Amino acid sequence: MSRTTVYNKCLADENLIADDVTVHTRTTAWSAALSGLLIITVIASAGIGPVAIPPVTVTYILIDSVIPLLAYPIEQPLRTIVIDIRLPRIVLAGLVGFALASAGTVMQGFFRNPMADPSIIGVSSGAAVGAVATIILPLSLPVGIELQGAAFITALLTAFAVYLIATRNGETPTATLLLAGVAVQTFLGAVISFMLLFSGKSLRRVVYWLMGHLGGTTWTDVEAAILIVPPVFAGLLFYTHELNVLLLGEKDASAIGVEVERTKRILLTAASIITATAVAVTGVIGFVGLIVPHVMRLLVGPDHRILLPTSALAGASFLVATDTLARSGAVEVPVGIVTAALGAPFFLYLLRRQEVTRL
Repeated sequence: MSRTTVYNKCLADENLIADDVTVHTRTTAWSAALSGLLIITVIASAGIGPVAIPPVTVTYILIDSVIPLLAYPIEQPLRTIVIDIRLPRIVLAGLVGFALASAGTVMQGFFRNPMADPSIIGVSSGAAVGAVATIILPLSLPVGIELQGAAFITALLTAFAVYLIATRNGETPTATLLLAGVAVQTFLGAVISFMLLFSGKSLRRVVYWLMGHLGGTTWTDVEAAILIVPPVFAGLLFYTHELNVLLLGEKDASAIGVEVERTKRILLTAASIITATAVAVTGVIGFVGLIVPHVMRLLVGPDHRILLPTSALAGASFLVATDTLARSGAVEVPVGIVTAALGAPFFLYLLRRQEVTRL
């Protein structure tokens, strides 16, 4: 009997997962539905703005950009608006939502706590320190390492520092890791506040970054995210069985045969990398990694073989939709404000409608 079979049998006995055939069927159905929702959301978003473009025209433009031989009669200004102005922002919003929801799903399974989110070990705070320092301080950075690079590096260094603080004798208790993350976040918050005292004319730019935004996105920003997020997510898919087993507790997981500490290191590293990437390119956008995995868990259950891909797709649609709303008013607001304003009440509504008795 293979190790995966043992995992699944133990989890099925606890009513945490279904059989492989059911999982495959449900994953395919949910993924297809959420992919369709994402396509509809992207088309609708690309048509919304100061120049309204009908969904049919947007669809023709997108198809023509992929298969130019079809040669649809499209006005060049409309093509420029969709492909060069709106689409980079939409694609980046999708990638960031995809990354944050994936990381949130992993963190909630890792800590066995539906209130966990991607920033729980200080990744977002670490990225903020690097970004704020780059904006405020007269730093001379190496070629190629600008604000995004500095934010990404400090985010990963923070995650590594928290892991080292929480690790003793080769073991990293999740409770210690959580408390270390909270302590480091608090300290870094103080560092950011201190730097803000000397921000001067840079204060507006710093605050705007800290609120999370997608304004001014280019295809270069998209390339930076797309090189990291999909490959790391693909790696996480190989650990959905281990995430399921961790729901039983670390002792039971170890007894079944899971290399608990190694698995925890891999999961933390992967979640930290995609979170750092998302925060580095857009700033701090909250609530996506908290509410989306939780909502999908209520809909599809706790089996990470279904939960991880569906949460990622739902996160992409959620952030594309909220960013569209953020830029559709008379004054564009940072998308982080919109995600918090919409996410918190909806989250409370779901908790009122359905009691959560297990992760």
